[in-house]
Formats: sequence, C-alpha cells, structure tokens
Amino acid sequence: MQVILPLALATVTLATAAAAAAQSAPAPQGGLKFDNMRLLVSRFDETYAFYRDVLGLKPTWGKPGENYASFGFPGGGEIAIFRRSLMADAVGTSARPSTRQEQDTAAVILRVDDVDALYARLKGTVDFASAPTDRAAWGIRAAHFRDPDGNLIEVFSAIKK
Repeated sequence: MQVILPLALATVTLATAAAAAAQSAPAPQGGLKFDNMRLLVSRFDETYAFYRDVLGLKPTWGKPGENYASFGFPGGGEIAIFRRSLMADAVGTSARPSTRQEQDTAAVILRVDDVDALYARLKGTVDFASAPTDRAAWGIRAAHFRDPDGNLIEVFSAIKK
C-alpha cells in the first residue's frame, strides 16, 4: 500500500529550526551550514522503500541495493540513509554492538497539515507507537511511529484552536 505525505506540507523541522537559529545567531567559524540528516541503518533496502513508497519522498540520490540514498522534501530539506556498518568502519566502532536496546536518542520530526488525517491513511501500514495526541505543553498534536530500521518519527500539526 502506498501512502504519500501531503507534498506541500511535509517539512524537516530540524532544517527549519536550524535556518531560524542561523538568522539570529552569529555566523559560526568556518561557514558551518546545515545540509541534511543522515540515518545510519542496517535494513537499507526496506528503509529505502519506506521513505520512498510509504512516506512518498522523492529519491534524489541512490537506489535499493546500494549503500547511500537521499530523499528530498517538498519545499526543501533532505534526509539520507547510509549503511550503519560502513559508518562504523569509517569511525572505528565496528567492534561495538550494532543493535540498540536503550531509549531513543533522536527523532525525525515532520510537520503535516492534519496529523489525524495522516494517521488514518498510515494506520495499518505503519505500527504507531502513539496515536495522535494533543501535547498542549508543546503546542502541537503529534503521533509517533518507526521506520523499518527502528528510527523514531514524529508527525505533528499545530493544535487547532
């Protein structure tokens, strides 16, 4: 089943926050600029298909069976996936366990027009960790699920007044 996020409304909040912070903060040394978020994955092909087919993101680089791929969001921003074992080799952590049993250390945050409508479309396609819930202290209504590699994804919309 193919489910596509609303094209004009899905954004990478991290990139938006980084851009806003960049406008108000002094320029960092060396021209530091946010480029993309790269998820390190073990189940590359399944994760590739998830971001392309389930979330409906457009691949901008790579294909199944390779080691790296990136996906563009409507309106800008990218997310990439890279084989975890290759990054472990590159940074010298190959001897460490490749599985995670701890609490999440990061989440991909996606803004949508209507989190309830997206939940209704994705229900049965993805296993939600939480149904849409008002998070008044956060000012949002949010739901959570995971990609095939276990990365936590939050989809949210503003609380309707």
